[in-house]
Amino acid sequence: MNSLHFGAGKIGRGFIGAQLSQAGFKVTFADTEISVVEAINRNKSYDVHILGESHSVQKVEGVQAVVADSQHCVDSFISADIVTTAVSMNALLALAPIVARGLAARYKAGVVEPLNIICCENGIRATSSFKSMVVQRLDSALCDWVDRYIGFVDCCVDRIVPVVTLENPLDVAVEPFYEWCLDSSAIKGEIKNISGVRLVDNIDAYIYRKLFTLNTAHCTIAYLGALKGYKYIHEAVVDADIRSVVDGVMEECSRMVVEMYHFSAEEQANYCSKILQRFSNSALGDTVSRVSRDPMRKLSPQLYFSRPISLALQLGHRVHYLATAVAAVLRFRSDNDPQSLQIGDIISQNGVEYCVKKICDIYDEDTVAEIVARYRAIF
Repeated sequence: MNSLHFGAGKIGRGFIGAQLSQAGFKVTFADTEISVVEAINRNKSYDVHILGESHSVQKVEGVQAVVADSQHCVDSFISADIVTTAVSMNALLALAPIVARGLAARYKAGVVEPLNIICCENGIRATSSFKSMVVQRLDSALCDWVDRYIGFVDCCVDRIVPVVTLENPLDVAVEPFYEWCLDSSAIKGEIKNISGVRLVDNIDAYIYRKLFTLNTAHCTIAYLGALKGYKYIHEAVVDADIRSVVDGVMEECSRMVVEMYHFSAEEQANYCSKILQRFSNSALGDTVSRVSRDPMRKLSPQLYFSRPISLALQLGHRVHYLATAVAAVLRFRSDNDPQSLQIGDIISQNGVEYCVKKICDIYDEDTVAEIVARYRAIF
């Protein structure tokens, strides 16, 4: 069995590629970085260091790599049994023409075995968005073939992969926990049993639960931690002031998740408890700077703060701890983060209230007023 994975970064190597290899797939990575492609082809293997209470190593062997926009990459679609991505939401548009060429090559070769494409990105229905980018580049005959034989499968992926310097630059450090949920209704044919993969018929529930529980809490810790001078997530999460806000954020988000997506209160509470255990994993050395980067994107209307606030308001719930979290993001500044400096410029020129409305798309007056008040009072 052959897999083609776009994005040979830490998530690609440490999570998706590793799980595919463990399931028996021959993994071909496709990447734009020539040096990474050459290193993979030279070594043909790497280690995944699983860091928790104990340190174990998963060896990933027999891998190869191609340049993402090369003919070799396009031809790989002909024999591929699964195609995955971990390139970031912003990079999918640039990837679409390559995938369109690959599907055209598979169609021209007369292949009728089903193929599933799965975008393992940190976003909402990334694969569905990607499908629209791809099909607009195909003619009608090829679109009909794609509808019949190609599955574009939305998913929810979850594994913390910190920035850790290892002796072999191809090696990756990861946490023990991982989850990979696939939308069962979108699969063409079948997907071989892959460790950690769960087929679900309500993928939106798992996507939103992850984004608005794990990601929202993770970022809250990071921004509050940055304001208090912490370097690591595991240090910040045990700070009493920060933990109080994080617990409140998770409670406000959980109320919305349970009401909208029908997880039981007990199931959601257990999910939150597990998340906090993961954040406390000191072996990962997960840094505040890694998690806090790109604050303007994280404040955008569809992501970790603005969206759960909007949903909570729609359900008639007020938010207080989420308002504190947004205030912390707005207060965050780093010379190494252009977005944080841009937020600072907007606030200095137009004020906090304008910034909340402009960046977060939040216009509820009581909520805006509370964010502004907490911005001025935080720590």
